Amino acid sequence: MNFLGHTTALLLILLFSGAAHAQAKPDKEYLFYVLSEAADKIALVRFGPRGVSIEQQLDTGDMPIDIDGPHGIVISPDRQFFYVTIAHGRPFGTVWKYRTKDNSPAGKTTLGLFPATLDVTPDGNFLYVVNFNLHGDMAPSSVSVVSTETMIEVARIPTCTMPHGSRLNPQGTKQYSACMMDDMLVEIDTRTLKATRHFLVTKNKEMGMNGPPNMPAGSSHATPGAKNTGGHGTEPPKAGDNSCSPTWAEPSADGSSIFVACNGSSEIVEINATNWQFVRRIPARPGVYNLEATHDGQRLIATNKRDQSVSIYEVKSGRELARLPTKRKVLHGVVVSPDDRYAFVTVEGIGSEPGTVEIIDLRQLKTVTTIDLPPGAAGIDFYKTSP
Repeated sequence: MNFLGHTTALLLILLFSGAAHAQAKPDKEYLFYVLSEAADKIALVRFGPRGVSIEQQLDTGDMPIDIDGPHGIVISPDRQFFYVTIAHGRPFGTVWKYRTKDNSPAGKTTLGLFPATLDVTPDGNFLYVVNFNLHGDMAPSSVSVVSTETMIEVARIPTCTMPHGSRLNPQGTKQYSACMMDDMLVEIDTRTLKATRHFLVTKNKEMGMNGPPNMPAGSSHATPGAKNTGGHGTEPPKAGDNSCSPTWAEPSADGSSIFVACNGSSEIVEINATNWQFVRRIPARPGVYNLEATHDGQRLIATNKRDQSVSIYEVKSGRELARLPTKRKVLHGVVVSPDDRYAFVTVEGIGSEPGTVEIIDLRQLKTVTTIDLPPGAAGIDFYKTSP
């Protein structure tokens, strides 16, 4: 090849490299809300062509000399409101309603002990909040159902010990939560407001059953009289322990499957939601914690609480497409943008370290930027995109 040919080839390489770099930048603004559990803060974060920044930050909770612990957040389907669970209280926690137009409070109501993850029905009328109960002796707990119009708790449905990962199927007909200390997935029928089925997810003991879990007081699979340690998914299992210790329940994009994060055994269990049968176990990284399915149903993103990483899986094969290390330790939540272009991941940090949001390009399968927030970055939900 002559000099002119080499020059032309070099120019083409530079041209295509520049085009790829340009395509890596977002062409719109992505806005999402993040909670900082250890600082009682709510942040509205903007990510776009000019990078990532905190748009607005506000305080939440009403205990002036103690940490209230905002844990879970969900945006209403019409994007007019968002709802935040406050884990700590005197003694019970609360859920708060905020207006997105000015981030001002619009109401609140008292729930059970340590309300954690929550979800909202597709019509926006009801919240489903798990009462995780991180305090005192381990005992069966519940899921609270709250009217978003009146902010009144209309039902408290008994489920299991330390329920977590509240998610509704896309149709809004079923709510799912994982029982961290009972190795179960529980299904609630949103029409009857009753637990209709449960599924044992312990390794080699998988079994789907009809009806609510038979959980009289003191019947938890946990050691009788044991105290909640507050580890919340950070403690590795003891030698010989095959329990799942589930921390999340994620319906597939069409609602046909439920994926359960087994924080203890570091696996993802898939259950067929139609016939209530075990499908498979997908090997995961240590301490898999929260899950998020892409809207096209092709991928599943997992935060790995004990591995300081995020995993991206191909749903069809169960293959891990990428494992991305994070800036800090103790992974928490994840949400995917409506166009399936980006995943936004929260990392709590340790002690007085800042919390972090890691932004992952799902086309390139790499982390493109991060932003520091107040300590204990936890609950996260997507707000909207703008040109």
